[in-house]
Amino acid sequence: MTRSLVTGNGNILINFDQYLNMRDFYYPYVGQLNHISGHKNSIGVWARGRFSWLDDGSWSIAPGYRRNSLVTRSLATSPALGVQMVNSDCVHYKENIYLRRLKVRNTGAQPAEIRVFFSHDFSIDETEVGDTAFFDSHTRALFHYKKNRYFLINGFCGPDKFYEYATGTKRFSGAEGTWRDAEDGRLGGNPISQGSVDSVVSFRIYLQSEEEKTIYYWICVGRNYREVREMDLNVQEDGPELLMRQVEGYWRTWVTRARGRMGLLPENLVEQYRLSLLMVQAHFDNRGAIIAACDSDIMHTNRDHYCYMWPRDGALVSLAMIRAGYGAQMVKFFDFCAEALTKGGFLLHKYNPDGTMGSSWHPWVVGNESQLPIQEDETALVLYTLWELYMQTGDMRLVLDYYRKLIRPMADFIAGYMDNNINLPRPSYDLWEERRGVYTFTAATVYAGLKAAAGFAALFGDDNRARTYSNRAVQVKEGIETHLYSRSLGRFIRGLVYNRQTSRYEQDTTIESSVCGLFLFDVLPPDDPRLVSTMAAVEEGLWVKTEVGGIARYTADCYFQRSQDIKTCPGNPWILCTLWLAQWYACKAGRAEDLERVLELLNWADSKALPGGMLPEQLDPYSGAPLSVTPLTWSHATYIMAVLDYLEKKNSFTSMV
Repeated sequence: MTRSLVTGNGNILINFDQYLNMRDFYYPYVGQLNHISGHKNSIGVWARGRFSWLDDGSWSIAPGYRRNSLVTRSLATSPALGVQMVNSDCVHYKENIYLRRLKVRNTGAQPAEIRVFFSHDFSIDETEVGDTAFFDSHTRALFHYKKNRYFLINGFCGPDKFYEYATGTKRFSGAEGTWRDAEDGRLGGNPISQGSVDSVVSFRIYLQSEEEKTIYYWICVGRNYREVREMDLNVQEDGPELLMRQVEGYWRTWVTRARGRMGLLPENLVEQYRLSLLMVQAHFDNRGAIIAACDSDIMHTNRDHYCYMWPRDGALVSLAMIRAGYGAQMVKFFDFCAEALTKGGFLLHKYNPDGTMGSSWHPWVVGNESQLPIQEDETALVLYTLWELYMQTGDMRLVLDYYRKLIRPMADFIAGYMDNNINLPRPSYDLWEERRGVYTFTAATVYAGLKAAAGFAALFGDDNRARTYSNRAVQVKEGIETHLYSRSLGRFIRGLVYNRQTSRYEQDTTIESSVCGLFLFDVLPPDDPRLVSTMAAVEEGLWVKTEVGGIARYTADCYFQRSQDIKTCPGNPWILCTLWLAQWYACKAGRAEDLERVLELLNWADSKALPGGMLPEQLDPYSGAPLSVTPLTWSHATYIMAVLDYLEKKNSFTSMV
């Protein structure tokens, strides 16, 4: 099950599924730790003698957001119960407080007593061992805690606080969970449970036909009882309605100051663009990590997750945000990279949100030969993106401290990590983390990184290094044109793979979407005839020839493969790969009419978003259903880039009239 709604504040990230179940609660880092771990905190309703959970199939639910904000607005309707609810969720932008407003309407012809239940299935610090849930009669609040993690749960409806509560045991010794206690419309009132525990609270309201009342509910998160209690008092003093309005106003102000003439874009694409900005921001931890995805359902198919900071993803996401006008806040990303950088001047595979090394499948040795377990594009792209930050801001103070601790070490590494026989980078893992070799995408990023490094060196008067980096960039471009272009095929190839037995490089001619790096990172102009023929091969060879459409990563992609009919489905369509094609059409457009294909592809991506606007990593080529994780931060960042490329070119044509 995908994630339909996301909200957060840089310390907390919360995901909801299509039934408005809270499925992931990350704290104190975005992506680390998940205190629900894919189970669910649910909403249930008792009315007219019947009980129903929102995920039991009897509700009509439309998840969504309030316009231009990270405040959700979802409609849930049950004709059987005669109940309609408008649910809004958010996390306060400054305080670690989750807030919910639930407007409940009696749609039946007769007056009704309605009880609303909220269940809590916390596994604090990602383990059910040693948790405690208790009701505090002094505060009239419910607590879940373990060690230095405290969750205070409170709320009211008019003058009334909780109607009933219960704590109990879950998934242990035959006990399903306290949520079962709610299904008769009453709660037992057990005040404390320890071990593998859960809890439920309820609110009781009386409504005339078509009358509506509002339930406010919140969770304060902190390190101890006193901290969360102070937050709770602040919520009660200011009022949750005021806090939610402040949150909505904060995000509306934040997102609408983005660059770009939105009037040149259809309204549906403006909405998706702004939501993409918000999605990226939600996955940006306050200490600098940009998390790939926080959808824990990937754990059902893989005993790992996407809650990591890949330097490549982070750099490309930062690049999108810099271009959109949010460069100043991306400085923390570069601080993170500077702290993570190895003594050798390269970045490793991926990192946890707290800066520690993430899991990896890249070996340090093959046979008897040592190797670096890296994807070199991850180091080069950080250099390239940092230069873009400087070019956008013109502020030397932003980059001054990075020259010695980040720029020079990375530049010296990529300038030295070269096979001088072919003027290309030495082998490393590709951007998909699947194979080792010398790849066109990696070479393009190294070229861009060296050009950026030369610019920085010249900026700081380091002339010898500026010449070294610039000369290396020229050599890499020559290597790309000489060894990564196939005259017989009339296109650029995926890359070269070193054959240890023959001690020679062999061509990998697989049609590969990431050759887009040649124009994305300014190795070649988008209208270079060799690139034009390459992109024609990509579009023809990788377009999924079903009603779903879209571009696959490469021919015969096996990741979540749904079909072995390679001619029809070379692989599953990926959002970001399809948007790379949109970027190419935008960059090479010579007249306004040439941008029509860009709009088609932007609308394609928008049409594949979930009802709440979430963009997945990839799609089922037959049903169009999202596969792998949803949302993927990189998908949203590429959407931002494609929109900005379109607007830049559209604006240039408009200004010529």
